[in-house]
Amino acid sequence: MLFPEELKRSFGFLIHDVSRLMRISFDRHARAIGLTRAQWRVLAHLSRNEGVKQSELADILEIKPITLARLLERLSADNWVERRLDPNDKRARRLFLTEKAKPILSELRKVALAVRREALDGLSEHDQDKLIEQLRLVKTNLLKAGDI
Repeated sequence: MLFPEELKRSFGFLIHDVSRLMRISFDRHARAIGLTRAQWRVLAHLSRNEGVKQSELADILEIKPITLARLLERLSADNWVERRLDPNDKRARRLFLTEKAKPILSELRKVALAVRREALDGLSEHDQDKLIEQLRLVKTNLLKAGDI
């Protein structure tokens, strides 16, 4: 059993708490843009994977296809995302950002950089780089260990 003092140094708890606090901070900074966290997450991943099928994007986002379909309906209605028929599979849809969405991605990147600066305040550039590399190693180790 972990005691409160041990929890403060628990790797898993710290990673979870940092992730949660960064999401909260991002939401606070991004509130003015007018997108929900789920919506900006779809746009951010779609910007890296334009032309992807809906089912593939759901896998990338680790959400259920029906959940993504609802998000895409709203994003499409607001002209952020365009769903096009797949020329090779009439049942599938391919996803693309609209011209309206592209400038907002620049704003979201600015928000992400502000959150990063806020989170890493007090760490030297060398320590920031070292932290990132160490987290990448942890990620690699987990991917290898779990055959993910």
